[in-house]
Amino acid sequence: MSQVDKQLDTLKSEIEQEIPNDITVTDVKYEGPELVVYTRDPKRFAGDGDLIRRLASKLRKRITVRPDPSALSPPARAEEEVREVIPDDAGVTDLDFHEDTGEVVIEAEKPGMVIGRRGSTLREITQEVGWTPEVVRTPPIESSTVSNVRGFLKNEREERRDILERVGRQIHREEMSDDEWVRITTLGCCREVGRAAFILSTPETRILIDCGDKPGAEGEVPYLQVPEALGAGAATLDAVILTHAHLDHSALVPLLFKYGYDGPIYTTEPTRDLMGLLTLDYLDVAAKDGRTPPYESAQVREAIKHTIPLEYGDVTDVAPDVKLTFHNAGHILGSAVTHFHIGDGLYNVAFSGDIHYEDTRLFNGAVNDFPRVETLVLESTYGGRNDYQTDQEDSEEALKEVINETYEQGGKVVIPAFAVGRSQEIMLVLEEAMREGEIPEMPVHLDGMIWEATAIHTTYPEYLRDDLRDRIFHEDENPFLADQFNHIDAGEDERQDVADGDECIVISTSGMIEGGPIMSWLRHIGPDPDSNLVFVGYQAQGTLGRRIQNGWDEIPVDGWGGGSRGDTLTLEMGTEVVDGFSGHADRQGLENFVKTMNPRPEKVLCVHGDESSVQDLSSSLYHDYNMRTFAPKNLETFRFK
Repeated sequence: MSQVDKQLDTLKSEIEQEIPNDITVTDVKYEGPELVVYTRDPKRFAGDGDLIRRLASKLRKRITVRPDPSALSPPARAEEEVREVIPDDAGVTDLDFHEDTGEVVIEAEKPGMVIGRRGSTLREITQEVGWTPEVVRTPPIESSTVSNVRGFLKNEREERRDILERVGRQIHREEMSDDEWVRITTLGCCREVGRAAFILSTPETRILIDCGDKPGAEGEVPYLQVPEALGAGAATLDAVILTHAHLDHSALVPLLFKYGYDGPIYTTEPTRDLMGLLTLDYLDVAAKDGRTPPYESAQVREAIKHTIPLEYGDVTDVAPDVKLTFHNAGHILGSAVTHFHIGDGLYNVAFSGDIHYEDTRLFNGAVNDFPRVETLVLESTYGGRNDYQTDQEDSEEALKEVINETYEQGGKVVIPAFAVGRSQEIMLVLEEAMREGEIPEMPVHLDGMIWEATAIHTTYPEYLRDDLRDRIFHEDENPFLADQFNHIDAGEDERQDVADGDECIVISTSGMIEGGPIMSWLRHIGPDPDSNLVFVGYQAQGTLGRRIQNGWDEIPVDGWGGGSRGDTLTLEMGTEVVDGFSGHADRQGLENFVKTMNPRPEKVLCVHGDESSVQDLSSSLYHDYNMRTFAPKNLETFRFK
């Protein structure tokens, strides 16, 4: 009998000692980080609302209780009884019964009403029918991504359970080493923006944090081939952690499965869906540009299948000696600051990912409240000594001023923006400004993946700022459903009609003008001197967006919008830069993130910024707070005792 099997037998005995004698436990298994308890008496478990909580506290495990198949009422009868328990106002749109696990997936417009106060309605459902309810939200805006991901995971449930069981046994394996050290190896995004990737190592465990590409630099990928990374074999990785879905952090995660990785990806639920959306588009753009994609769509599906979604604040075992906790990063939907608790109080490391420290229209500001952090790996995109962004209110006023001036001269406003994050922020500004009469009402055309990304935002309102979440819960107040928003879905003909039509605003991907539909808009509207191109996000070095920002007016359009490959275009439209809409903290925000940590970290590694930015921020933190700081290069290893 293996060590894990002995451990499960012991846990089963401990559970049986804690529960009433008339409750039978038929099996105990690990599935991912959770301990799953099977019982013939799910109704009795549900009758004691505190029983599972007491067990979880005593065993220090995340516990899920599932009914033994013999305890289940038939699905047809169970559906009637479930619908009787759930209030009509919950808006149930689907019930899906899974007899292999005894779970019923309930899709509803208002999941909170299905859950009930402190889970009371969920317990009532189990008491009535024995099935274990799982609740998901019906997207207020139809999302093909959410639908496809949910359908795919439903079809792969059996294989996914096998994956989770294997991962669970790996997590709870016996610790073999008495050594005590922690290493961080930098595989990318050091003294540069993009290709984020790090290896966190202990004597027991190797974890990869992020695996992205570098915008505007084809072929510059993380140093995955070194012995600390995939050079030792992808199968030697215990886990992959994805902080958020932007491609400079997520683009190459599916590549890991091409090289033999078969383990878990830990991230938030919205990041999982956005990763699927953005990586599939990444493959599509590569094919359209005539480049060989680094992996195939099959590897994207593997990544989704291996994802174990976690919620903010949940402390989760991901290895025998590592606990992981996600916290809101305030950057984009589902973005997370990742906190690692290593060993039994041995060491604590936090990776900021990308953060925004102040509240925005979309998100609450980044969380920096941790029990302990010895080492912080901190993004430094705007870490330069002069990188102070415009106040948000001033930024919004500047944008409205450009829109009003452009409208008065009969032109159009074209805004290149990331599909995820900046587009939704700008949509909220425009919706309120038109509602308040601060800018004229006019169509706002959304091109590329923006509408689909917006639909995903409305599927997960619990990850948004409190007041915005409440508005989305009330359909008649959902700002993303405002009449002025128009999804461009008919391609070049519709773009040409917009270009020939009246004053309007266009928000289009790609945000750094590296291919995508924005190239068509430049062809259609770029020659119009009455129109304006407005940058509202970071333009990385080497991208066409940065070049235009720096004064280029002769640009390659390479066949976009009906032209020929090799074509160039002279831009006659004006160019404006409106700072303050970035999803990244500025210099002051980064300093405040560190300053208000209590206790502060002993060491800070400044990463994900141009060379001057990381060195400026590193120097400032050292002088102001008397902590050890570093501006590492790629392929450095830091060892901590």
